[in-house]
Amino acid sequence: MSQLLKHIHSPKELRLLNQKDLPQLAQELRNFIINIVATKEGHLGASLGVVELTIALHYVFNTPEDQLIWDVGHQAYGHKILTGRKEIFDTNRQIGGISGFPKRDESVYDAFGVGHASTSISAALGMAIASQLKGNVDKQHIAVIGDASIAGGMAFEGLNHAGVTNANLLVILNDNAIGIDPSVGALKQYLTQVKKGIQRKNNIIEALNIDYSGPIDGHDIDKIIVELNRLKTVKGPKFLHIITTKGKGLKQAEENQVTYHAPGQFNASTGDIISKTPSAFTKYQDVFGHTIVELAKQNKNIVGITPAMPTGSSLKYMMDEMPERAFDVGIAEQHAVTLAAGMATQGLIPFCNIYSTFLQRAYDQIIHDVALQKLPVIFCLDRAGLVGEDGATHHGVFDVSYLRCIPNLILFAPRNEMELRNIMYTAQLGLQLPIAIRYPRGAGVTVNWKQPFTKIDIGKGLQLKEGKTLAVLSIGTIAKNVSEAITQCKQPENIAHYDMRFVKPLDETLLHSVFKNYQTIITVEDNAINGGFGSTVLEFAAAHNYKNTMKVLGIPDRFIEHGSVTELQQSVGLDTHSLKSFFELHSI
Repeated sequence: MSQLLKHIHSPKELRLLNQKDLPQLAQELRNFIINIVATKEGHLGASLGVVELTIALHYVFNTPEDQLIWDVGHQAYGHKILTGRKEIFDTNRQIGGISGFPKRDESVYDAFGVGHASTSISAALGMAIASQLKGNVDKQHIAVIGDASIAGGMAFEGLNHAGVTNANLLVILNDNAIGIDPSVGALKQYLTQVKKGIQRKNNIIEALNIDYSGPIDGHDIDKIIVELNRLKTVKGPKFLHIITTKGKGLKQAEENQVTYHAPGQFNASTGDIISKTPSAFTKYQDVFGHTIVELAKQNKNIVGITPAMPTGSSLKYMMDEMPERAFDVGIAEQHAVTLAAGMATQGLIPFCNIYSTFLQRAYDQIIHDVALQKLPVIFCLDRAGLVGEDGATHHGVFDVSYLRCIPNLILFAPRNEMELRNIMYTAQLGLQLPIAIRYPRGAGVTVNWKQPFTKIDIGKGLQLKEGKTLAVLSIGTIAKNVSEAITQCKQPENIAHYDMRFVKPLDETLLHSVFKNYQTIITVEDNAINGGFGSTVLEFAAAHNYKNTMKVLGIPDRFIEHGSVTELQQSVGLDTHSLKSFFELHSI
């Protein structure tokens, strides 16, 4: 381990260093992050960009007494290493290891859990007001907001409130002009002018009654320390604007910031990404991305919307081919949904692509602005189900539960790539209601998925396999595990398998047939058991007074931590082996 970093076990040791030695520590910390992430994978560019800031914050402020919040959390690797997790940092994002994001029950230095964006200002302001009420007026509360999170609506709400308080709050804008993809919007253009010295009058932060300073070089550790020490003496809410380079210190990460946001394994010495054997299968996000372009060429009314995830959702393909019809609205899920609703009132056909875990942030808009008005918005929920190493903040395991209770909303889960293509095709033919289509992260199961389009009958399920004694009902891509498990059973002929496809509307004709012909019925889903697909079937059984034996498999009533999807499926009994054992137990 490096000469200085090996002696740093907490910020207490950091504060004992001479300030002139801090640039060396920054280089060592940067190398440490690069060497670990190169082999263990994870987020890279964001944490490399804030190494100097991270050191300066813990050097100047008395953490954890002074409270430090990182927004977004994937920029906090250096923070974790300096706050007692250096020796276990190689377990980052692995099952049983530390989280890839700050987490309150992991360290006293993690003042607030942050996996989603734009939350830090509100949280830090709440802490600052609490300190005032307790008479602790000298306690510092620092929110580091980066990777385009300042454009999220909640950040503005926090700033708006902070400006009418005298709370001891410091907001640090880590301005690197990029989130996962390049930042967008008028605020980004304004900040670019500020950085160039073009725009200084009529500062929008000062207009909110918040003390503004900067912009300063976020890689000049001495300048940062001077300014942080000055701001410690300034009363009331403060805003420090620093300029950083995402991926700083690794040439390839600086030059290709989108790829090196989370590059996978790479050569720590050269920075070159280690190529993997190409998969024969296509990612579901790419199936969506190519299909929407194909459909949009046929239907001039189709538009695409994503909140800051054009690469992650693969809407980038449409943005490249027809940029006037594809919209990245920034980290603004609420706006994305209501923008889509507005477009739908005018006859456009909006495909609103949002990760399942992020759609939670726009729940009222789904209900009030879309479903209540029966506007045919097409929601494409990427990253549904267990997503793997990002963990509890990112698993898309609640969407079935929170969507199926909304009137007027169709809810569909494709079993494979062709089903995804066909439901997208069907949805743009003229549905009179909104539809949510949920599909997982990662590759599909079919090599030749680009088949001619076929219209899907809304509310109709499919029988995939006949059986004698037991019926298994599944939705979505978990059908693959179910089918494999049935095949491996000792008496597979006893087990029938149905792909219900629609959680809402349910295929009640098919369900009546299943309940009349099978005594035991098992439902399988990669959504929360509470309120999910299985609950829907149980409600159907109760409503029709069926007395069959029912078993519901899915995500248990707890937050699932990080690990590979395979490991997490094993932990909740949704892997092929666990399903096989369960089916055999109930098919005798």
